[in-house]
Amino acid sequence: MSGDTVVSGPRRGLARGRRVSQDGSAWTSIYLRRAGAADGACALTAGFIPLIPRFQTWAHPPLPYAVLTVGLPLLWWMSVALAGGYDARVIGSGPGEYRRILNAGVGLIAATAIVSYGARVGFARDYVVIALPCTTLLDLSARHTLRKRLHRRRRRGACMQRAIAVGQTEPVAGLIAALGRDTNHGLCIVAACLGGEQVPREIMGIPVYAGLERVTAAVVDFGADTVVMMTCPELSGPGLRRLAWQLEETGTQLCLAPALLDVAGPRTTLRAVGGLPLVHVDGPDLAGLSQTIKGVLDRVIAGVGLVLLAPVVAGVALAVMLTDPGPALFRQTRLGRHGRRFTLYKFRTMVVNAEELKAQLQAANQVNGVLFKIHKDPRLTRIGAWLRRWSIDELPQLVNVLRGEMSLVGPRPWTARPYQEASAHDDAVWRRLAVKPGVTGLWQVSGRADLPWEESVRLDMRYGENWSFAVDLRILWRTGKVVIWRSGAY
Repeated sequence: MSGDTVVSGPRRGLARGRRVSQDGSAWTSIYLRRAGAADGACALTAGFIPLIPRFQTWAHPPLPYAVLTVGLPLLWWMSVALAGGYDARVIGSGPGEYRRILNAGVGLIAATAIVSYGARVGFARDYVVIALPCTTLLDLSARHTLRKRLHRRRRRGACMQRAIAVGQTEPVAGLIAALGRDTNHGLCIVAACLGGEQVPREIMGIPVYAGLERVTAAVVDFGADTVVMMTCPELSGPGLRRLAWQLEETGTQLCLAPALLDVAGPRTTLRAVGGLPLVHVDGPDLAGLSQTIKGVLDRVIAGVGLVLLAPVVAGVALAVMLTDPGPALFRQTRLGRHGRRFTLYKFRTMVVNAEELKAQLQAANQVNGVLFKIHKDPRLTRIGAWLRRWSIDELPQLVNVLRGEMSLVGPRPWTARPYQEASAHDDAVWRRLAVKPGVTGLWQVSGRADLPWEESVRLDMRYGENWSFAVDLRILWRTGKVVIWRSGAY
């Protein structure tokens, strides 16, 4: 993608700052042009699809079909634009971008159906039934491809928005840490403006401007595209309004970050009350009809899976017993939802006296925190290492799912020891017990054993706080890719 911007050092002067900001947004225009070209190509391709079953060819269609086929890209561009599909704020956002494409497809299908019925246009029905749904599906695939390509470039430091973080030291440090975990969001903090009496010269390697009145100077010096404003008592409503006016002159975006971390967008609603924008935060969906439906689906899928995989389970069990003397299954007491104890089942991947040998290997633990993980653990059996690489050792946990002790997706179940050794005031650790543990989870598709203790806890809490069926489907989809690539499995 030409016009990529890679984050660099400060830039001096107002004119210089404006030019850098414009250059920094050049990749946005390029991305949107490519998205528009992909949208048109998908619509044109889908427009030919109804011609084949009706005329056995697409080379010489009747004039009405030819006109509608050629005009379909224009209709699709208009529909996507009305749905906000070319809004630069949703670039690379995933669900937000896909949702707008779906809205465009549904809207165009509804409009075409109404016009076809009202005007009694028969040939338009082919497009309602075939062409428009195909356009939507093809465009979703094209947008997904563009998004993945953008993410790869962002991992190399390109196509990033230069951002200034504003607020108190602790919230700004939390924001920098949160944005530093992943580059897919496209924001790179290049400087910070901190309020308060004792202001450090830098924070987490980021240069600091002392005083909230220097925000505009930081924007100009670093050629920033965006200012991210944390909750800050020093900057009142009138002061924030004046800052917004100043940033408007430099063409800089202003984002307000509430003091809420790991809360997904669907849980928040912005409402104007008495002229004040208030963010309403709904509670997590941890009970009720949706959880009941999830439990039923878990048990049905687990039951069907056990029946279909019965030969595989029997074969693996026999292989475990033949390659190392001892039982085929490993049983251990774990904590489930609300701290209920249950017996977890796994194929045994270690020698029988693995727990006794654990004390001798404690110094080799490669995971920060209370968990225990070692690359090339000497306690692994020959077949055990292979079972772990392909996650086949987890198959017996379908029995736990069938019994209602676990779910297909959720935080991994722990023994009581991590909870006992974690700080009594560490609410994030205990929050894991608010949801049913799972065979796979968000931490498994985000690095598995390669993740530090604190990050795994944060991901588990994030899953529970933002659970939805869509989240479960994405995790299951990503689990398949993680298992194939065998990332973080040892």
